[in-house]
Amino acid sequence: MALSPESMPEKPFDFRAPPPSPIASGRRSCVTNEDVLSEFLQHSLRVPDLVLPDKVFPRQNFIENPPKIDFQLLSSMESDSLSKILDSIARIGCFQLVNYGIEGECIRSALAAAAGIFQLPPEKRRAVTRSPPEKLYGFEEAHGEKEEEGEGKVSEEFVWCRGAGLKLEMEAIWPVGYSNFSEKMESLLCDIEKVAEKILMAIRQNLPPKTDYENDMKQGQGGIGSGCYVYKHSRNMSAEKCSGSLRYDVIRMLIRGFDYSHALCLHVCDGSSEFHVYSKKGWVSFCPDKDALVITVGDQTQALSGGQFKHVIGRPIYKGEKEDCISMAFLYSPPSTTNTTKVDPQKGKNTISLSQQAIAAIVLTLVYHILVFVYNKF
Repeated sequence: MALSPESMPEKPFDFRAPPPSPIASGRRSCVTNEDVLSEFLQHSLRVPDLVLPDKVFPRQNFIENPPKIDFQLLSSMESDSLSKILDSIARIGCFQLVNYGIEGECIRSALAAAAGIFQLPPEKRRAVTRSPPEKLYGFEEAHGEKEEEGEGKVSEEFVWCRGAGLKLEMEAIWPVGYSNFSEKMESLLCDIEKVAEKILMAIRQNLPPKTDYENDMKQGQGGIGSGCYVYKHSRNMSAEKCSGSLRYDVIRMLIRGFDYSHALCLHVCDGSSEFHVYSKKGWVSFCPDKDALVITVGDQTQALSGGQFKHVIGRPIYKGEKEDCISMAFLYSPPSTTNTTKVDPQKGKNTISLSQQAIAAIVLTLVYHILVFVYNKF
């Protein structure tokens, strides 16, 4: 039966896809453009090759022993001692000193008394630890867990000074021993200061008069002229442990240095196997002579010389010793570069904290508003 037009179903929706988009007329030109773009991206996004040095750690260089200066001939016009000193501290920042007039018994008694400090138990040491960092005296904190337990220590460190705060804290944990140690240190320090004063005076006399750098010489921190770093070097340490501790000490000293600004450092290190001298430009070592003091240049002398003399940090090294050894580094600052008022090192500088400044600002603001109110009212 034929269907009428009215009975025919409506025309379904047309779901045909739209015609394709027009493309470039030449397929080869499209490929060429892609090659040019790829080449451009390769050149513009190229990351340069980064070449790192094989050894980031400073390299140790062994040198000939620095000149050995006779202290008694230092002021002699016929001697060339002073010229040797100036040349040596300009090159490597140190020299050796002999015949300096300090009795050997005075040095030995101070070293023997210092050994007792490191025999104190850890719980007592913690009461006189150099924490926070602003505290300029006491025991240096251990840098590893093993050292905290007393294992694997290559060296230990104690900073001594003339401050009353250190005396009170040490006498609380070591009453009899510290009094004896402090007396011997005071006696030795007086002799050391006389030697350092004469050396520094000779150096100053050979510098241009009143350089601009002299005004930039740092004040001794905490108002103290002299201090002493006392080190205990452990016996029979393996080469691996010595190397690891030495690397730690080098990095620590290059970053931190000494906490005391000083002109000269006089090292009592008789019997040491080597003496290492560190600076930001290099690391040298030599074998010090017997009974010689090693003198290194401090930051104040470098400033005084306008950078002519090198500020370095020295450290004795003991290898293969059957007993623990003690060494000392006396930091000397002349009276002219330290405060004339007597201030304990533990008190630090007279500074105003941020909280005190904020309170002062609030008080001043309130006073200002009260005065304005009173003025407008009356």
